Amino acid sequence: MSSLSCEVLEQVVQASAEPLLIARIDHPEWPVVLTNAAFESIGGADGRGKPFADVIGQLVGRDLAVEVSESLRSEQEISFPVELGGREYLLALRPLTMATEPRAKFYVGFWRSASLGGAVAGSEMHQELLKAKRRIRDLARMDPVTGLLNERAFIDVLEHDWAVAEREKSSLSVVVFTLDEFDAYVDVFGRHAADSCMRRVAQSVRRCLRRASDVVGRLSGSEVVVLSHASDEASVREFPSRISSGVRELGLHHPRSSVSKFVTASFAVGVSANAGADVSARAFLQGLLGR
Repeated sequence: MSSLSCEVLEQVVQASAEPLLIARIDHPEWPVVLTNAAFESIGGADGRGKPFADVIGQLVGRDLAVEVSESLRSEQEISFPVELGGREYLLALRPLTMATEPRAKFYVGFWRSASLGGAVAGSEMHQELLKAKRRIRDLARMDPVTGLLNERAFIDVLEHDWAVAEREKSSLSVVVFTLDEFDAYVDVFGRHAADSCMRRVAQSVRRCLRRASDVVGRLSGSEVVVLSHASDEASVREFPSRISSGVRELGLHHPRSSVSKFVTASFAVGVSANAGADVSARAFLQGLLGR
């Protein structure tokens, strides 16, 4: 059987009753390359050319968009229960593979209605099972204090995105935030108060993230790190200043700080214009940490 043309495939996709989109995942921003009319009917604009994570985030919220992004990075086939316009769906994600390619270049996402009779006879059980699986996965990847990715999980993501950026000759930026004189804060207020402080700092950082594809993790007791695919270096340099200001504005009293009477965060910014050309992802991160 001869290969189908892109034109024929696009007609098939457009004829589908299920909302559907296709994203290219061998590009750093995972641009959406195809959507159909049914996708637009559930509130999704024609997102072609836009980052996949941003399109998903606008539909289902940032938290779920981050989970979806994690699945794409690991090239998993997975489903997520979602609600749109008062209707329940299963958002199914599947890598599109070719025998001639070692790794998937595209991902398809489609929304299966949870109201189609037998298709959902066991949907509640399926959803609970999905939630349990995600919870188990999250416990292994999550910092228990802040809810951010732990160091091992963050480095896994960094190494994956570093490899993609190397193939595409694109840039990555990494920002490491370190809470100033945090050991002295712990000495004064104790571990429980320090954990509460870190949780609030983590929330502040999350609020400042610009897109769903940005990734944030906790590396050690006082270090939080953000990975971004932003290519505008001026914007990358402005972004950490905004986060640092947000941490200061939390107004967390720090009587032993020589910097301020409140908890503050210093930061180091690294921008790799050609990821992987001269150094590994781990070495790039270690250089920022001064280790």
